[in-house]
Amino acid sequence: MTDTSLLSSDSERHARPLKFAHNLLMEEPLDLERGGCLTQVNVTYETYGRLNADRSNAVLLCHALSGDSHVAAHTSDDDPGWWDIAVGPGKAIDTDRYFVICPNVLGGCRGTTGPNSFNPKTGKPYGADFPVITVGDIVEVQRRLVDHLGIDRLLAVVGGSLGGHMALTWATRHSDRLLGVAPVATSACLTSQALAFDVVGRNAILRDPNYLEGQYYESGHGPLVGLAIARMLGHITYLSREGMTEKFDAERFRPREVLSAFETKFSVGSYLAHQGDRFGERFDANSYMTLSMAMDLFDLGITPEKLAEAVSRSDCRWLLFSFTSDWLFPPFQSQQIVDALIAADKPVSYCNIKSRCGHDAFLLDDDLPTYGELLRAFLANLSGTPISPTSDNPGAGAEPDRTVHSPTSIFHGRHRLDYDTIVDLIPLGASVLDLGCGTGSLLARLAARGHERLMGIEWDEQSIVRGLQRGLDVVQADLNQGLAAFGDDQFDIVVLSQTLQTVTDVERVVDEMLRVGSRGIVSFPNLAHRDHRHRLSTEGRAPGIDAAAGYKWYNTPNVRFLSLYDFEDFCRDKGITIHQIVALDTAADRRVEDDPNLAANVAIAVVSK
Repeated sequence: MTDTSLLSSDSERHARPLKFAHNLLMEEPLDLERGGCLTQVNVTYETYGRLNADRSNAVLLCHALSGDSHVAAHTSDDDPGWWDIAVGPGKAIDTDRYFVICPNVLGGCRGTTGPNSFNPKTGKPYGADFPVITVGDIVEVQRRLVDHLGIDRLLAVVGGSLGGHMALTWATRHSDRLLGVAPVATSACLTSQALAFDVVGRNAILRDPNYLEGQYYESGHGPLVGLAIARMLGHITYLSREGMTEKFDAERFRPREVLSAFETKFSVGSYLAHQGDRFGERFDANSYMTLSMAMDLFDLGITPEKLAEAVSRSDCRWLLFSFTSDWLFPPFQSQQIVDALIAADKPVSYCNIKSRCGHDAFLLDDDLPTYGELLRAFLANLSGTPISPTSDNPGAGAEPDRTVHSPTSIFHGRHRLDYDTIVDLIPLGASVLDLGCGTGSLLARLAARGHERLMGIEWDEQSIVRGLQRGLDVVQADLNQGLAAFGDDQFDIVVLSQTLQTVTDVERVVDEMLRVGSRGIVSFPNLAHRDHRHRLSTEGRAPGIDAAAGYKWYNTPNVRFLSLYDFEDFCRDKGITIHQIVALDTAADRRVEDDPNLAANVAIAVVSK
């Protein structure tokens, strides 16, 4: 029985022969970005699924530092791959729908030309003579492979960590060659802290007496101690504090029995020793040096200005996601990329997934229900077949919105008079940003009406997933922190629908929406509605003004309770122009003309500064 305390994202990786691998010898010389030239390059790759007739369903997967071409098992008796949980028939990256390509990277040690390959000039392995390579060089080899396969344009490029650097390079250098890109748990460049771990790891290899200046292939030994220490350091950075506490604390003084020369007095020590020793069985120290250096040299833009310049060259659709507990590639680095894309007016979706698994989260199944469905929806959108068209998207084939509301809620029932009204207030073809877009019902209606430039801002993870399933671009953000990434008048209309009452910093949110949008549309429940007054005056109970079903006064997301008159006073005080107010009685499914502050339960206002 496998000891689960020793399991990691490395557990399924191995050095056994790759039964389904292909090899392509590229005889065209490869001039390297930092000098030098490889006269020929062999690339080992694996494919899954079938390329369709118009060659439009190809997805390129870029692996992380210690990965290889074997991303998933090909058959039931094949060895597992490094991302079996996400790649395969019916999985997030569905090989029944997509033609998946995964090459071993340049500089690797699983078939593609790297330090353990024979140098044609000497007839011996390159060793330390293998030239310094960059992520750009790796991507150039991938581009040549895609050309060889006869694919003019990839559906998407997906990659995590170092693979995310490759995905970023594809999107900013070869944007015309792909429809979409999904950089996962990655960054525009490494933090100095992350780089420091790589420096220590490389020094551990260099100072191993068996390194022999990199020419150890004929010695029969190799720098296994230095490589193991480098991998131990790596595994510390792949985990999170929460994950390590959960995995090791309960049995801190009961380490697993592993045969190792490294210290195993503590459970975390036996884990690291096991991982370090196993790594030397399948990976080459010179490749570790080469690829970690390529990652450390990567710099898409260390300043906001340089990053903005880099992403401005992209014309594809973007999906990024990070993990809250990842301190190797912390979420703020993904947010920097997202902010640059927003400022450049690029189509982007983003979610910072709540996770205890650290950097390794994208390789584990703990958070697969979120990140897997984000990937599934993103690829479906790129291929023009959104997963879950809804009743809010007329003519799309209609799966109803499954949001459940109480019978007294203003959202009860399938007909949304408030949405109908907001849609009528938005000019045809206008660009729209929806703040607090929920599952994207309003944006889906606008998309069905022909609006092309639409974006949603939402906080809830599952609502973001649902928005992508509708074919939308949705970015996770806290409205109370402002909209600094957006430019002035970047959208024609900014909508704040049934969200005003849930924000804590009303003044900031409204000010920001009217900076970003030429006009704003605000809708909110009206506390002065006769039913609410009656409940308070006759029953002595707080009105049940729901933002969704089932909430009480003590757990409602609503933090503000205002009336139509209160909102008018607010606009007057802040110098906000009200162009139009529409009052609704959603229970009676009608507009209210007489005494709206008493007779309407929802108010919708068109405003500007």
